[in-house]
Amino acid sequence: MRKLLMVTTLLTTILLSGCSVLEEVNDSLAYVNKATEHINTWQDFGQGAPQMIQEAATDATVKEELETELDTLLKDIEEFNNTEAPAIAEGVHNQIVEKNEALKEVIESSMVNGELALDKLEQSELFTLINEVTTMMNLLEDLGG
Repeated sequence: MRKLLMVTTLLTTILLSGCSVLEEVNDSLAYVNKATEHINTWQDFGQGAPQMIQEAATDATVKEELETELDTLLKDIEEFNNTEAPAIAEGVHNQIVEKNEALKEVIESSMVNGELALDKLEQSELFTLINEVTTMMNLLEDLGG
């Protein structure tokens, strides 16, 4: 009877630890997917923003679209920064959060009385920061693969 109880206990422990490992792997993959999506959003914005900024200087509609897009990016930053990263991804997450905070600061400092000041945005380090965020894709690929 004792042997049966010990075997049952051992098998239960193995199964539970296996479920825990599987859950951790799933959490890590879900995080990598979310972080990849976040970085892709910045990459897409970085590709289209220079043209949009240039057009916004002479077209109020484009300027309004740019302001809306920047507001959306600020919300995305908050959402991503509040994401709980799995232990294996904490270092990468902290690096992305750090860049997000810098991007947030650049965007917010480009606003004057609730309106986008294009000259401030153009003279900011926005595109340098976007490039730095997108290079973190390599770190995510290392986590995912």
